[in-house]
Amino acid sequence: MKAIIIDDEKKGRETLHSLIGSYCKGVEVLEMADNANTGYELIQKHSPDIVFLDIEMPNGNGFYLLEKFDEIKFQIIFTTAYEHYAIKAIKFHALDYLLKPIDIDELRIAVDNAKKNIQITPAKNRYSEFVTERKLLATGRIALPIKEGIVYLAISDIVRVESDGSYSTFYSMGDKKYVVSKNLGEYENLLPVSEFFRSHKSHLINIKKVKKFLKTDGNFVEMEDGSVVEISRRKKDNFFQLMNDLG
Repeated sequence: MKAIIIDDEKKGRETLHSLIGSYCKGVEVLEMADNANTGYELIQKHSPDIVFLDIEMPNGNGFYLLEKFDEIKFQIIFTTAYEHYAIKAIKFHALDYLLKPIDIDELRIAVDNAKKNIQITPAKNRYSEFVTERKLLATGRIALPIKEGIVYLAISDIVRVESDGSYSTFYSMGDKKYVVSKNLGEYENLLPVSEFFRSHKSHLINIKKVKKFLKTDGNFVEMEDGSVVEISRRKKDNFFQLMNDLG
């Protein structure tokens, strides 16, 4: 299997190259790149089976590189030194990633997963939804797969999301609602943490759409659409902190 490493840190590239050579039999690193544009050229040149892709790089991050492709015909293993917002999107789509410093066992598992996915399904099917989601988030929208098709909803229009078992209901401005067959936890990981708050096990609210705080036999907020949502006791302090940060 042919591989390419794309990482702006020289030590990171060399360490990963060495680990692959020692512990990942059958994987050959053809070349390495220190930026997204050079990485794109190497992928076009070699048509690798696997790309080890750093997320944060100057002059275009890993997501920027992927958005340059009409079709992704290779397996991707993301690498990063920080478990931050980007990892939430990767987890949401069940893609493989490695935190630095790279653990040998995790590297082996990620490579084994890549090998299996090459045999089972075309690579482009694994990543097309992820790349589309990243492009939409960059424009402030989210794709909601509903029964009738896909709704491209502006994140700023979302008032709240309510859990119903393995389903989630999105309530947006204009008294519109959309039922999606994904659980609330997945959307909690996807939507911006600076704007969306898990107020209760069954509710995710857009704090920019909070109209007032109500304290009557419990803690509740009234949203701009008139709905009332509970704030669990253990989440109250976090809620006020977020509201203060919002300014």
